[in-house]
Amino acid sequence: MNLRGREKFAYALGAVGKDMVYMLSASYVLYYFQDILGVNAVAMGVILLVARIFDAFNDPIMGIVVAKTHTRWGKFRPWLLIGTVTNAAVLFIMFAAPPSLDGKGLVAYAAVTYILWGVTYTMMDIPYWSMIPAFTKSGKEREGLTTLARSAAGVGSALVTILTMIIVHALGGEGNSGERTGFKWFALIIAIVFVVFILITCINIKEKSTVNMESPSVGQMFKALIKNDQAMTVVIAIVLINCAVYITSNLVLYFFKYDFGGESWYNSYTLFNTFGGAIQILSMMVLYPLLRNAFKFTNIRIFYICIISAVIGYASLLGIAFTSMSNVVILFIPGFFIFAANGVLQVLTTVFLANTVDYGELKNGRRDESVIFSMQTFVVKLASGIAAFIASISLSIFNLKSDSVTEEQKSIDYSLQVAQSSQTGLRMVMTLIPIVGLFVAVFWFKKKFILDDAKLLEVQDELSKRQGD
Repeated sequence: MNLRGREKFAYALGAVGKDMVYMLSASYVLYYFQDILGVNAVAMGVILLVARIFDAFNDPIMGIVVAKTHTRWGKFRPWLLIGTVTNAAVLFIMFAAPPSLDGKGLVAYAAVTYILWGVTYTMMDIPYWSMIPAFTKSGKEREGLTTLARSAAGVGSALVTILTMIIVHALGGEGNSGERTGFKWFALIIAIVFVVFILITCINIKEKSTVNMESPSVGQMFKALIKNDQAMTVVIAIVLINCAVYITSNLVLYFFKYDFGGESWYNSYTLFNTFGGAIQILSMMVLYPLLRNAFKFTNIRIFYICIISAVIGYASLLGIAFTSMSNVVILFIPGFFIFAANGVLQVLTTVFLANTVDYGELKNGRRDESVIFSMQTFVVKLASGIAAFIASISLSIFNLKSDSVTEEQKSIDYSLQVAQSSQTGLRMVMTLIPIVGLFVAVFWFKKKFILDDAKLLEVQDELSKRQGD
């Protein structure tokens, strides 16, 4: 039985809420603690990276826990709901640091809340994506739902990226104290929306029954994952691609505040993100289906097109940054290439990973969707941690923070308070490092990935024969 429209809508709505929460943390937690609260940039970088290393142990274990879960509501929905509620609570706490804290106390608060946020996000994210192979047919239905969910996730990310600074200033006002208050209440709003959207998903989605298998041990699960060479290939490509994306997303806020400048820099930042968010969503919903269905491009060919597009975008951004940049519209040119590529790549990497579930079942005799998708959660967070660490080191070297500007200078253009060498360094880090990462991703993917359309049909035919036997 094919998926109903209500089921598709409910699943997509969950992706909107899920990625609203993720984008608020991934793009603004460094800015919140480092620029607003004054936590040392290097300390924040270490916290964000250590949290991701911790996830190396936490995420696969959570995948195993999900795989071993058997309830009347299924194996995925209970953890999806539990993880959502706890993650929403931690999100609010993280962006509501007590004013009495400073120094080491503030560093400890950032460390504890951010690690807890990662743990609870894993509890929700793994079962969410693991549901795809469990209640869809392989092929077009799975690919279609993955595209829809990734597009919806892009909507959630774009909404937070577009609205955050405008709403933060509306709720709290100008200056560090105003932004601190604004982030607190904005995080609460996002947390509530998140819980409501996932609740709708849990009510309307039921995974199909699967073949009951003996629950594997931890060692067996890791062995099965390592033996799935195609899953590992996709995982490494995701790390490299997302590192490029998150380095830019972490630094673009500082770029507008301290380089592009202007008294109302956040208006230009919001306009740029509005354009970029629209392009990213359209690329998921229109460009990918157009390339895939109308032009009949293979997913692998689309992947290479996207990498080329992103490299063009980063190179043009670097060139434009050395002009006067008098109008934010000129930044739409590199923004188009980068955001369009990122939107399609989000869909592609999930499709690639979902297909490795079938490949793993054929090769290893196990259908380990929870473990494989736990790796997606881990590698995306690992990439954000590495990117944040690189960004924080850059901020420390370039001395980019609000503390460097006196209270009397608050009404003056922030970019006038930053040395030209610092602005140049910022531009280089947010463009050249992502380009290098994308080139490495292409080299690795081209060398290792074999699951083209013909190979997928071969895998599915062989699985069908086994099930018939």
